[in-house]
Amino acid sequence: MRCVTVAGREVLICRTREGVFALDNICTHAYARMHEGRLRGVRLICPLHGASFDVRDGRVLGAPATQPLVRHVVRVVDGRIEIALAPADSAQSGRS
Repeated sequence: MRCVTVAGREVLICRTREGVFALDNICTHAYARMHEGRLRGVRLICPLHGASFDVRDGRVLGAPATQPLVRHVVRVVDGRIEIALAPADSAQSGRS
């Protein structure tokens, strides 16, 4: 995992056996930085209270979080990761 800043937003890039994924770096439960947590397969675990999310789509896999992480579209071109930022409010409105 690696945290980068894109257009002023902290974005977490995760490489798994299933591919490369990008999500907002801030937990939707308690504003912890997700890059300080753990990645187990496709499960991203928050370092503060243990909420967990699926890195493929941002959905919540475990409490106490109830809102998904915002997911960003990723593609790898010539070994470079390109990220298309989703709107900041897309998790709350159900879009990602």
